[in-house]
Amino acid sequence: MKNFQRTLIMGCSLVALAGCGADEIVSPGTSGDVIINNPAPTPTPTPTPTPTQSLVTPAAGCPTIATAGGLVDASTISGPTGTYRVCQLPARFTSTDTLPYIRGLVYQINGRVEVGADRGFSSTGTTVTLTIEPGVILFAQQDSYLVVNRGNAIQSNGTADRPIIWTSRDNIQGVASDNSQQQWGGVVLLGRAPVSDCSTGVFNTTANPTANPTCEGRLEGAAVATPFGGANAADSSGSFRFNQIRFSGFELAPNNELQSLTTGGAGSGTTIENLVSFNSSDDGVEFFGGGFNARNFAIIGASDDSLDVDTGAIVNLDTVIAVQRSTTGDRLIELDSPNVADRTPSNAIPQTRFQVNNFTFVTRDGAPQVVQARGGAALGLTNGVINAGTNHCFQIDEPTTLAAIIGVDSVVGDCPATDPIRGGAGVTNADAAARINGGTNNNLAFAITLTNGVVNGTGETGRTAFNANTRATFFPTRTFVGAIQNAAALTTIFGNWTCNSSIQNFGSATGACTSLPVYPA
Repeated sequence: MKNFQRTLIMGCSLVALAGCGADEIVSPGTSGDVIINNPAPTPTPTPTPTPTQSLVTPAAGCPTIATAGGLVDASTISGPTGTYRVCQLPARFTSTDTLPYIRGLVYQINGRVEVGADRGFSSTGTTVTLTIEPGVILFAQQDSYLVVNRGNAIQSNGTADRPIIWTSRDNIQGVASDNSQQQWGGVVLLGRAPVSDCSTGVFNTTANPTANPTCEGRLEGAAVATPFGGANAADSSGSFRFNQIRFSGFELAPNNELQSLTTGGAGSGTTIENLVSFNSSDDGVEFFGGGFNARNFAIIGASDDSLDVDTGAIVNLDTVIAVQRSTTGDRLIELDSPNVADRTPSNAIPQTRFQVNNFTFVTRDGAPQVVQARGGAALGLTNGVINAGTNHCFQIDEPTTLAAIIGVDSVVGDCPATDPIRGGAGVTNADAAARINGGTNNNLAFAITLTNGVVNGTGETGRTAFNANTRATFFPTRTFVGAIQNAAALTTIFGNWTCNSSIQNFGSATGACTSLPVYPA
């Protein structure tokens, strides 16, 4: 989604795409042997009934918040898990507020919902903070989304057993499937950290680092202009932990879609951990500029790139699962430094720098390549497993990108025998292969032995790990490659804050991504 920071157009046609497949009905039939025993066999014990969850009943009303106008009681909505009171969020939170968890209540994002107003490039401090309690469910439809404006913050912190769920109206009503997508917008976090894509067209470079001392990106539309970026690399947009974002990515205008989570100029004071992106119709996540550390991502079923990083973002990402659907999905990583589509010059600073440690990527057949880096962006990959199928594993475009590679070490993949690593835009296949293969303990002709899609098998277990802590102190020193060392680790690390689907089963007690959890209170 390359034009997002320049054009975010509202008032577009509201066409939601929900790819719901037909139900399958299987009859048990009557085939098989008929056996008559004398005496009769011991009766099979009657199985213990599976406990059933009680259906949710609507809360009595909406809680009171400090923002003028408050929450609007929008009646109720019903689905397979019960009937919920709908409390519609205000168009803008103007005061620090909390959305409490109340059984039988869901919060509706109606249109563009903003946390605070933009406070400017050089502002300090935080004006409005929106806190969301564990277990809260928020839903939206069509072009509705939530944006945290620069100089404000969100505290959306679920727990390991009670994640916060951002989802679609169809999901509440029980009509979303494992192929549904593009049913609402997504979540946008903006901040005051540096970006390279200056909306004025005047860019900073190494030769002239102060050519534009107030360089900022912009999310623009016919009715809304939303800037992001600043000079504070340590800026905080808040904390976003234990969240699921389902069925997002509504197209606001041609080639301009939101993804599950978008950041723009989010600084190192921002916390993002334990995130599920499920069936985004665009990227799973996209980071525009800024810089932070993040961990424990599950990007499941994205229709475009799973991880898209550009315009000067400096991000370290630890423990990542990315699994594509069998019918859709582009790259697992798309990495740019300048935004090529916006004609930002290749020497604009800051340059993008993206490192991923302990990852497992599972691609569909027919994707263009697993990882593409271009525009002079710096790429570092350590301790990874790539289930590549028929896809080329790497594409490195432009000599500046080749020269900027941080390192690829202890990465294995079942890449195709012919040109598993390719170059482009002035980089030959041989040059790209020499640079990638120059890392330690790599094997791109590896026999994948993963179980349950993402859990290390005997082959992965036998690989030598790279000490990623020498690349970034945020990365722990581990003794294994891949995101998931064994079956127990899938539960320990991802566990109940995730959701299950035919694309990837986490064994989560929270249940299916097509359903909602029901808590006792």
